[in-house]
Amino acid sequence: MLVGLNSCNVEPKEINYGEDHCYYCDMTVVSKTHAAQYVTKKGKAHMFDAIECMVREINDRENEEELAFMLVADYQNPGVLMNAHKSTFLICPEIKSPMGANLSAFSTEGKATSVKDDLGGNTYNWIKLRERFADQ
Repeated sequence: MLVGLNSCNVEPKEINYGEDHCYYCDMTVVSKTHAAQYVTKKGKAHMFDAIECMVREINDRENEEELAFMLVADYQNPGVLMNAHKSTFLICPEIKSPMGANLSAFSTEGKATSVKDDLGGNTYNWIKLRERFADQ
């Protein structure tokens, strides 16, 4: 009975790098610096091989209000997932992401800006990032 109760928990799941497949493009999730995950309010976790895949999926389905968690990999702490709404994103040609958008996430605006100052690119918050990908 406990197993059944635990399976209904609405919480992020561990990403099995090299095994899980992207919910958007079906590629294998391998990059600990660019992966993403969302969890629906019903507890279903979906993995993404790149942040841009999760953004496109959410934009295509217009389902953000149905999601309990939207998590993105912290580029500077591989394997650590953080809240997309609290992250700052950098699109920088010098940092390649799995699907070619050159999109990475940082835990603070200051960290993203520091990398941008060194390598170039543009920073975005979650709302502006969704707008940036809305027509793609």
